[in-house]
Amino acid sequence: MDARRIIAAVRDRRALSDAEALWFARGLADGTVNDAQAAAFAMAVLCRGLTGAGRVALTRAMRDSGEVMAWDLPGPVLDKHSTGGIGDCTSLLLAPALAACGAYVPMVSGRGLGHTGGTLDKLEAIPGYRTGLAPDEFRRVVAQTGCAIVAASDRVAPADRRLYAIRDVTSTVESIDLITASILSKKLAAGLEALVLDVKCGSGAFMKTPEDAGALARALVAAAQGAGCMTRALITDMSQPLAAAAGNALEVIEVMETLTGTSVNHALWDVTVALGGEALALGGLAADAADGEEKVAAVLRSGRAAEVFGAMVAAQGGPTDFVERWPDRLPSAPVVREVGAERRGYVTAIDGFALGMAVVDLGGGRRVQGDRVNPSVGLSEIAGIGEEVAPDLPLALIHAPSEAAADAVEAAVRAAFAVGPDEVDDPPLIIARVG
Repeated sequence: MDARRIIAAVRDRRALSDAEALWFARGLADGTVNDAQAAAFAMAVLCRGLTGAGRVALTRAMRDSGEVMAWDLPGPVLDKHSTGGIGDCTSLLLAPALAACGAYVPMVSGRGLGHTGGTLDKLEAIPGYRTGLAPDEFRRVVAQTGCAIVAASDRVAPADRRLYAIRDVTSTVESIDLITASILSKKLAAGLEALVLDVKCGSGAFMKTPEDAGALARALVAAAQGAGCMTRALITDMSQPLAAAAGNALEVIEVMETLTGTSVNHALWDVTVALGGEALALGGLAADAADGEEKVAAVLRSGRAAEVFGAMVAAQGGPTDFVERWPDRLPSAPVVREVGAERRGYVTAIDGFALGMAVVDLGGGRRVQGDRVNPSVGLSEIAGIGEEVAPDLPLALIHAPSEAAADAVEAAVRAAFAVGPDEVDDPPLIIARVG
């Protein structure tokens, strides 16, 4: 078996076998497959596509190119993955809520790149929080608190790390086959029994239309189930930020307000509860999704999820009193500026991509891997679709490191909102269910 024959098979639309996929994935991981061959493979997959069986074979092979965790715990091992958006901090609510319901959640997450924020960046706004846990410590925290949110180690799905770097410079990132294998290989390496997916669509998401989001959701669900993991997907709206904040510490504030009942963000709550209901049903901890939703809502209302979140933060190096003293523990920007609308009216549409890039321009995200992130900056009190705005009713508050930085993004933030004279309906949050 060699790389040329496998590339030719994909190019000629012949089925990719389990053995071929595993050989190629291991070659990516150990260097047997060179960069030119990896690029040719990625382009062949993009242009010719894989069969459903080939997609499953590639997913499993990339998962098995590195370490795959196994668990012996008194409850189901569950997780959630989101395709990313603006103000999407559901992981910080969902992981402790599922754990409070009796699940174990070894959540391997990522950092932000481009216009969307990363779960790890949000958590690292908490002083002392460590995302780089060794495998033994990761296991201990999950067993002790019920959940841990960490970065992937170098030993997890190394074939994906290599192939993703190649895809990034060869215009092959958008292949659904490769996206599917990339997402799932890392998630399934955590040894999951069930997975719920949040596939977002709209101006702030990578998939702009429900049709594109549906195609990705179906591919992900079929591949994950083919690889032996019970999976369901929700297609959710990202035509506007999910939270009313975008930026790392600012999103943690919204999470803590929701967890503690100080000021509940209903959109954030509703998506978290819907995803959690599906996960509990898949894991056998609820009779169905509706029953699961009731259980997740109950632990959020009672404060039990907040307790688990606090235990996780402390176990991963953060303050032991974070839940009690979070307003004092999070960084804040020195400049806060209101951005008013040019005229009175109602928000009719929001360019989520533009808002995300405004946060990046403030220093709250990355343009390239390795950029340093300022956790305190971003946007808060972001007006939603259908909300009345005016010169004295702000579209958003800018949290900036300086007046000059606020000046640099103010016009872009204002331009991200379309304002009209008539009221419009808020779009539905849950668009469809797959699986």
